[in-house]
Amino acid sequence: MAIVQLLSTWLIPALIAFILLYGTAKKVPTYETFVEGGKEGIEIAFSLIPYLVGMLVSVAIFRASGALDALMAAIEPFAEAIGMPAEIVPLAALRTISGTAALGMTTDLIATYGPDSFIGRLAATIQGSTETTLYVLTVYFGAVGVKKMGDALKVGVLADILSLIVSFFIVLLVFGR
Repeated sequence: MAIVQLLSTWLIPALIAFILLYGTAKKVPTYETFVEGGKEGIEIAFSLIPYLVGMLVSVAIFRASGALDALMAAIEPFAEAIGMPAEIVPLAALRTISGTAALGMTTDLIATYGPDSFIGRLAATIQGSTETTLYVLTVYFGAVGVKKMGDALKVGVLADILSLIVSFFIVLLVFGR
C-alpha cells in the first residue's frame, strides 16, 4: 500500500520533470514552448465559450419546456419492460445532454438509495460508461468548425443507448437485485 501511495504522489511530478529534462536534452526551448502552449490553450478556451453558452441555454430550454419530461415518459415503458428501475430513466435521458445535470442526478440517486443499492450501482455505472454526446458534438465539433455532424450524432446516440442497456445487464449480472 505504501508503494502505491508513494507512486501516486510522485508519478505526475516525475513525468513533468522527465519531459522537461528530455526536451532540454534535445535542445527544445522548454519554457518558451510551455508559454506558447498556454497561449493556445487560452485561445481555445475563449473560442469554446459561444458553443458552451449555446449548449447550456439549449439544455435549460429543453428542461423548462417539458421536452425532457416527454422524453422520459417515452423511455419509461421500455425501461419497465426490461426491468430497469423507473428512477434511472431521468439519468438515462439527461446523460447524453448534460454531464453536470447527470452527475447531480447520479449524486441524488446514490444519496437516496445508497451506493451499494442496485439503483446506486446502476447510476454510477451509467455515469461512467456513457458520454455527453450532444455536449461533445456541440462544443468540440463547433470549436474546430465541423459543420456536418449527422453521422457522428447517430453513432454517438447509438453508443449511448447501447452503453445504457449493457450497463443495466452488467450490473444485474454482477450484483443482482
